[in-house]
Amino acid sequence: MDASLPPVSERIVTAERTVRAPASEIFALIADPARQPEWDGNDNLAEAPAGQRVTAVGDVFTMELTNGQRRENHVVEFEEAERIAWLPAPAGEEPRGHLWRWELEPHSQDTTLVRHTYDWRQLADESRFARANWHTPERLMGSIDRLAVLAESGR
Repeated sequence: MDASLPPVSERIVTAERTVRAPASEIFALIADPARQPEWDGNDNLAEAPAGQRVTAVGDVFTMELTNGQRRENHVVEFEEAERIAWLPAPAGEEPRGHLWRWELEPHSQDTTLVRHTYDWRQLADESRFARANWHTPERLMGSIDRLAVLAESGR
């Protein structure tokens, strides 16, 4: 294993900021996969078919990546306007063990703390470690910042 990789206990990356928009509006952008390429700070998502709005644990939504690969995202946490998390997997395969999570905490009617987490403690495929290690708090903040622009403008 690469010595530059963090130990398993440190393979959780988080970023957060307050966004001037209601939690329900921010969550609507996150839970609709067709909107995700608009705010993806990793520039990794090309498109997602419309009509996949996540509503429950167990939902699976598909995405096409900028490299042409297709991902199936298995929703493992869901509380409307509060929390959503999914495990991505190559199409037709089982999830590899890394998790994307979004948590929203309303501060007032019009401001919400948005927390974005990438958790790769369960990732066992060493060929994916370099890419997983690439996801820094700054990269996660890029997604939050783009999401904030959309939510705060009401788009």
